[in-house]
Amino acid sequence: MSWLDQVFPGTSSKRTMIDRSQALPGRTTPVAVPASHVVLGHPLRGEDPESSAGIGRFPGYQAVVLAGGCFWGVEEIFWQVPGVYTTAVGYAGGYTPNPSYEEVCTARTGHTESTLVVFDPGVVDLEGILRVFWESHDPTQEMRQGNDVGTQYRSAVFTVTDADADLVRQSARRFAQVVADAGLGPITTEIAPLAEAGGERSDGKCRDGRFYYAEDYHQQYLAKNPNGYRCHASTGLKYPA
Repeated sequence: MSWLDQVFPGTSSKRTMIDRSQALPGRTTPVAVPASHVVLGHPLRGEDPESSAGIGRFPGYQAVVLAGGCFWGVEEIFWQVPGVYTTAVGYAGGYTPNPSYEEVCTARTGHTESTLVVFDPGVVDLEGILRVFWESHDPTQEMRQGNDVGTQYRSAVFTVTDADADLVRQSARRFAQVVADAGLGPITTEIAPLAEAGGERSDGKCRDGRFYYAEDYHQQYLAKNPNGYRCHASTGLKYPA
């Protein structure tokens, strides 16, 4: 029995990625979400989401999907970053189409709690977004963040393009050196283009390469509930200048 099982009994199964054949079936209808961000006032959904892995197009802006633990706190961090146009929480990296939060919590969808971050590259570039990402959670905690344990809390970056995925991998290597110098590591963050997160992997498992918006009450949760739960298991390390 690992120390995690001793501290958090019954978590072993939730820390193991589900096989597609065992995943919940989900549904064909997406959940309804508000039209606008309650803090930033900009749209949550982009144009033509069916052509862009569920995200849609935001002309003039870039997008990336980040997972670093409970999505309430991750989203709150990023809507405060200068240059961020909009954010939304959802589910990505798994198998089940249009999952509910309750289904994701069973660890039988394969998804991780994720935050869509849409930003103005003229104000903050992708590396600037990643600086905040690496510094605001602990990417060495495999299948968990702090007291939140399971595949739904795993660290991940899902990009819109292959080029962005390459940049993320370079960024991860830079931060990995900082982590190693501090006697920590390795970084376990999953990095892939969002569309390929649903493709055939080297282990033969397929996943559904889309971002699914979470339910209305999860969107900008901490703006609506300022005293709500936050979990930031940061390493305290700084991304290299």
